[in-house]
Amino acid sequence: MECMEGVLADLPDFSDGNLLVGPKTFDDAGVFQINDRLALVQTLDFFTPIVDDPYDYGQIAAANALSDVYAMGGTPLTAMNILTFPIREVDHSTIAQILKGGADKVHEAGAVIVGGHTLQDTEIKYGLSVTGLIHPKRVVRNSSARPGDALILTKPLGGGLIISALKAGEATEEEVAGMVALMKTLNKAASEAMVEVGANACTDITGFGFMGHAYEMALTSKVTLAFSVRKIPLLPGSLRHADMGLMPGASVLNKGHLINKVKVEGDISDNLLDVLFDAQTSGGLLIALPRKKADSLLEKLDEKGIKDAAIVGEALEMEEHPLKVRP
Repeated sequence: MECMEGVLADLPDFSDGNLLVGPKTFDDAGVFQINDRLALVQTLDFFTPIVDDPYDYGQIAAANALSDVYAMGGTPLTAMNILTFPIREVDHSTIAQILKGGADKVHEAGAVIVGGHTLQDTEIKYGLSVTGLIHPKRVVRNSSARPGDALILTKPLGGGLIISALKAGEATEEEVAGMVALMKTLNKAASEAMVEVGANACTDITGFGFMGHAYEMALTSKVTLAFSVRKIPLLPGSLRHADMGLMPGASVLNKGHLINKVKVEGDISDNLLDVLFDAQTSGGLLIALPRKKADSLLEKLDEKGIKDAAIVGEALEMEEHPLKVRP
């Protein structure tokens, strides 16, 4: 995160009046206006396998890439495959299952695969470049949370820890099954509910972890985000694996970069703090909206089968620390 802030700061700024959302606010996707009623939402993401089953891996990678469009309040339209693999070492059926998983998830989203690009590499990497549609005046950014907003999280945290435990042979079948099901779940229904109720800001929780993406929202919105940590939904087993020291390397980096940005109030266990920094794959949405709308959003999320969603905090006037955690 710190490295990319420096890199992006040095890039030339070629301004364009039709670019509604670009790299300056660390939003989840770019938005380019076509006309008064139509804008494109564009994003891409890919990564190495995190589960053994190639079909599950393809679905998770696709759901993860599509999530950026949903975080902006957009509707996915088309997707292109991005795939690298060692051509002489991987069975063709494995590659076919990865692509089938991705295609099935894109179809579930109501979008279409229009092509892609492959490259020979020393390891498998798969993901998607996604284009979506949105009305220019209905873009949900990560930079528009307001003091007094309630903060709602739609999926439990801890997926990175379960993945790490799986690699170490410490995760149970139930923990892995729960993690995989969660990561394959699209954020489509959550996004639709958010747009229907009317959210001020949103981001999806991925590689920078819950604290990392919350920090970007707080920084660009010029507010402090305060979280009641015991209200944050967690995957079963995540605290146990954090207590065992199974934090992935990316999660350790997240914590090292951000811990000084967080004011910790009260007695909060180290393993619970670790989960807050855990790097996620295809995580949920963190939504900021007026408090009077929060209960309505929770009801709609529940109606759509999103049972883990919870009010996890609030936005405050900007304080010394952009993030605050309390029991």
